[in-house]
Amino acid sequence: MAKTLNQVKLSVIYDEKCAQYHRDGHPERPQRVLGTSKYLREQNKIEIEWIKPELSKTENLLLAHTESHIKNVDKPERDFDGDTAAHPGIGEHARRSAGAAINALEKAIESDSKKAFSLMRPPGHHCNPNQAMGFCYFSNAAVVALLAQKLGHTKIGILDFDVHHGNGTEAVVLNKPNIRFASTHQSPCYPGTGLKNEGDNCFNFPIKPNTPAKKYLEYVQQATDIIKDYKPDLVVISAGFDAYKHDPIASELLDTEDFKEIGKMIRSSFKQPSVGILEGGYSDDLPMLVDAFLRGWLSVD
Repeated sequence: MAKTLNQVKLSVIYDEKCAQYHRDGHPERPQRVLGTSKYLREQNKIEIEWIKPELSKTENLLLAHTESHIKNVDKPERDFDGDTAAHPGIGEHARRSAGAAINALEKAIESDSKKAFSLMRPPGHHCNPNQAMGFCYFSNAAVVALLAQKLGHTKIGILDFDVHHGNGTEAVVLNKPNIRFASTHQSPCYPGTGLKNEGDNCFNFPIKPNTPAKKYLEYVQQATDIIKDYKPDLVVISAGFDAYKHDPIASELLDTEDFKEIGKMIRSSFKQPSVGILEGGYSDDLPMLVDAFLRGWLSVD
């Protein structure tokens, strides 16, 4: 790939092994991430440092989860629920995804751009401390936030713009000191939570189905401002792309360029180290949506 004069460098944590689990008819098709990787490798605006993730250590998962939950994911005896299957090798896949988020944290702290992105499956933001659900097995964003604190970053902000409420992240960090969480999400919609603020640190912005994109982005700005006003040392971004107008499991109206606007919004609000973690996004257009967000986040036209 020829380098252009305005190219910006970004560390992307990725392993094609993340697409090696699947169940026929299930909307969670990790193969979409293979297409996203291909798309990003062919573009020439962002210089990407591709990094293969390490499996998360148990000690890091224990920051957010019970020991019994971790053991159950490592060796499941049955499906966790109707959405969350006990795929062969899912424990390793889930540890690899959590490990990728942790590796993104490490790169964001040390890189000149202060940004890194985990392009992995499975997602994480629905997973509770002791319950896998909603395609999610470990709460990747929460693990990163709590580990960042352990590494000396006192105040952590978590911004979740997935179209579904990040109930798992919320459950892990609720009333945890020096963490603030904000989520924008369609309501009514799975999982049916996030109707109001919770505790003293979790802020929710439920949005009606078919909300015009301009109004939807106003909610995302409000959630971003809630985190910005907190003045965190580090920001964790649960990046979901299922508010897209053609997403098969939600009913919002965002277009490709709207995700670029979200990236710009986040870039202009935070100069702190920021970790992006892929959550939802079930359209075949996922590659274009991720690319648009990254270009906005990195200020690339």
